[in-house]
Amino acid sequence: MNQDESTGLIPFSIDLTFDEARRRTEVVAALGDTWDPVAALRGEDEAYALLYSGLDAEQRRTYDMLVAAGVLPEDGPGRAPSH
Repeated sequence: MNQDESTGLIPFSIDLTFDEARRRTEVVAALGDTWDPVAALRGEDEAYALLYSGLDAEQRRTYDMLVAAGVLPEDGPGRAPSH
């Protein structure tokens, strides 16, 4: 074996574009004709509001601290944690 040769690795790549398009098609088909994305997002907002409702004072302070630190998202549209 020649010491001057490269590592002997052969470049390997796969184009997953077709597979990703097929996967997305299957996901949409599985959701069916009755799936309503607006209603799904509304339900997520309602669940989020319910999750953090009824906190006592100490829990609320902890929640506010986590929001201020960017760990939890702020309330409102497009909420997402900063990290």
